[in-house]
Amino acid sequence: MKAVFVEQVGGPENLRYAEVDQPVPGPGEALVKIAVSGVNFIDVYFRTGLYKAASPVILGMEGAGVVEAVGADTSFVSPGDRVCWAMSRGSYADYAVVPAWQLVRIPDSVGFDVAAAAPLQGMTAHYLTHSTFELKPGHTCLVHAAAGGTGQLIVQMAKLRGARVIGTVSTQAKAAKAREAGADEVILYSEQDFAAETKRLTGGRGVDVVYDGVGASVFMKSLDCIRPRGMMVTFGNASGPVPAVEPLALSGRGSLFLTRPTLATHAATRAELAWRAGDVLRWAQSGVLRMEIGGRYAMAEAAHAHRDLEARKTTGKLLLLN
Repeated sequence: MKAVFVEQVGGPENLRYAEVDQPVPGPGEALVKIAVSGVNFIDVYFRTGLYKAASPVILGMEGAGVVEAVGADTSFVSPGDRVCWAMSRGSYADYAVVPAWQLVRIPDSVGFDVAAAAPLQGMTAHYLTHSTFELKPGHTCLVHAAAGGTGQLIVQMAKLRGARVIGTVSTQAKAAKAREAGADEVILYSEQDFAAETKRLTGGRGVDVVYDGVGASVFMKSLDCIRPRGMMVTFGNASGPVPAVEPLALSGRGSLFLTRPTLATHAATRAELAWRAGDVLRWAQSGVLRMEIGGRYAMAEAAHAHRDLEARKTTGKLLLLN
């Protein structure tokens, strides 16, 4: 089979698209013929070596396709099922072996594009807004990169929960995307001091929570946007990893809470996975949640997709097609 992988970590030019051995499902696993793979910043982290894995590293943490075979003692899915998943690496390929408990059946009316776009970013937005900081009416949140794939979903879910949303973006075009997603206020951080604007928009109080998938370039200033005893949620490193933080930086700003959550620990059981993925797919199916596809690339063009993602040229979700 063909797959996209790296043998030496580094830039997009290190990605190879070549023949590799087709995996074989073991007990409790399923072999999925992949139709569409989602592109995420976590793929970049594995490519650059920020996240460690044994070489060669087949990229891709999210995909959608059809179950072709199952291993012994496998439940949850059967051959022929249309499924999607997240947080099992290897989706930049013709086939992937995935733990069967992580596979979610795709509703008949949902296409592979939406199914591949939904799991990782959708469940991330779900746990951030429903669990890490459980948004409720009366809360105000600040969402960085509000026009990105995850950002748009956080905005939409925050509005579903009745919160006020302030988003940050880099361009007017992205500001329009954030507003379409439901953001009440949008700050152009390329033209405005987002901390000062956030304080102005909240009457000097600050927001209840910051959702930050950008990382190094916005982290410290984001602490100045939060009300006393509010929460800083750093869940991504798009601009680089966040530097070490002195605890006094939190106490001096009003006894702030700081957390660095991951999807893996918020979808660690079949029941929790079914809850989050079920909500996301149901909302996508009904139109309550809008999944914007920002770009489609052939699997062989994975390097192009990575360059576009890292250059912050895109809005919405990027996909690789088989």
